[in-house]
Formats: sequence, structure tokens, C-alpha cells
Amino acid sequence: MSASSPAELTSPGLGGGLRDIRQSGFLLKLLVRKELKVRYRGSVLGLLWSYVKPGVQFVVFYVALGVFLGLERSARNPEGLPNYAVYLFSGIVLINFFSEALGNASRSIVNNGNLIKKIYLPRELFPVASVWVSAVHFFPQLVVLVAGCLLAGWHPSMFQLLAAVAGFVIVGLLATGLGLLFGSANVYFRDSENLVDMLLMVATWASPVMYAWSMVEAKLGSTWFAIYQANPITIGVELFHYAFWFPTTDGTTAMPPNLFTLWTPLGLVIALAIVILGQFTFRRLEGRFAQEL
Repeated sequence: MSASSPAELTSPGLGGGLRDIRQSGFLLKLLVRKELKVRYRGSVLGLLWSYVKPGVQFVVFYVALGVFLGLERSARNPEGLPNYAVYLFSGIVLINFFSEALGNASRSIVNNGNLIKKIYLPRELFPVASVWVSAVHFFPQLVVLVAGCLLAGWHPSMFQLLAAVAGFVIVGLLATGLGLLFGSANVYFRDSENLVDMLLMVATWASPVMYAWSMVEAKLGSTWFAIYQANPITIGVELFHYAFWFPTTDGTTAMPPNLFTLWTPLGLVIALAIVILGQFTFRRLEGRFAQEL
């Protein structure tokens, strides 16, 4: 038997990164199933929590902002947003997906420490599986959103449906990249979990989920608004608004300028750059995961 050449040797505990995910599809499915079973073990409602939690969240925000603060357009408030319920819920389902995906991905390595210490498998599977689990919870909410849109007279074009896909992809890539970054950092610095919690709290209000982008532009001016608009979450939410809410309006409400020619490509580039940064950080830190855990 011939000895392996130095070129064939690899550092122990290191794999091919996200490229290994394509070759570990079966393991990814097992991890997703495990996460779902563990999460709903002993639960009475089970997957129905995917409807209950965003439903309660929607009612609270709709009453507080749409009714009390007057963001819903009505005869008494013609300056409000038409079909504010659709506007609000289309943003909530996407921000909930991001919050759950990043929150779980940032804890995925630590929570699976026993498994990581026993066997070797691509460690990127754990943050990626967390994002997939969040996608499983996202699609029931999407069904409810589509049903509400249809009741409001939703007739989307193919371009608007593609905008929804683009928004989901941008936010999904962003959650994956940040999940790799904070998931690996959390092994060494457990303060990362608290930092992620604060980021998620800010993310809910730093994107136009509950208010209109025009309100931000009016208060901040064009320069600061451009910085605000470059946020990939903001871009994803606006793409969802364009896909689900805009077709239910009378067409008099404008979308952010350059949403498709500038902000959508920029959001995709930023999200991909964060995936690369997250993968680079993960690769640098994963060599001592088992020892640190």
C-alpha cells in the first residue's frame, strides 16, 4: 500500500465548508427532522405554533399601530397605508423567518456540542439545518399570507412573484452567513448569544415592517435613507411588500425608488459577502470546536 502524498493530506477536523453540504443532503434532512422533533416534544399544538405566534404578534401590532397610531388608511385617516393588515403581515412573516433562523443558528454549534465531540461531520450542517427548520415554519405562515392577499384582491404578476423569491433568498443568505459567523464565535464567546438577541430586536424596527419607507426618508433625508435602504433585511421586506401588498392597493402608493435596479442587486451582493465572511470565520474557528465544547 502506497503512502499518501502530502498533497492528499488535510488538516484534521476541517472539511470543504459549505461545499460539503451538497454531499451531505441525507445528514441535513436528519438534522432538520431531529430539530423539529426536539422542539415539539411534549407540545400539545406542535407545528400549529407556527400559526399561533405570528398570529398573536400580528394582532398586537395591528391594533397598536394600525388602529391606535393610525397607520391604517380609513375615512378619518386618508394618509394611512391601504390594506395595512396585508402590509404588516407580509413583513412579519419574513422578519420572523430571519429572527428564528439567526437565533437558532447562532446557538446550533453549542447546542449540538455532544454530537460534535463524538463524531466528525461537516459542522456547517448545524447552522444550515437551523435555517432550514426556520423555513419549515415560514411556509405555513406564507400560506396564511397568500390566503389573506387573495381575500384582499391579490392578482400578482410573474415579476412580483419573482420579487418575493428574491426577497426570501436575500434574507435566507443573510441569516446563513450571520449564523455561521455568530455560531462559531459563540463557541468561544458566549456573549455572542446576547449580541444576537439585541441585533434581532433592532432588526424588527430597523426595517419597514410596521411603517412605510417614506416616513424614514422624510425624517432622515436622502443620505441617511440610502444607508437605511442598503440593509438587506429592508430590501427583502420591501420586495415582499411589492409582491404581496402592492397588488392589493389602488396603485397610488409608491415603492422605494431604484428598488430593482440598485437595491435588490446590492442586497444580494451584501448577503453573499456576509456568507463568505461567515464561512471564512467558521473555517478559522472550527478546528477547536470539540476542545472548547
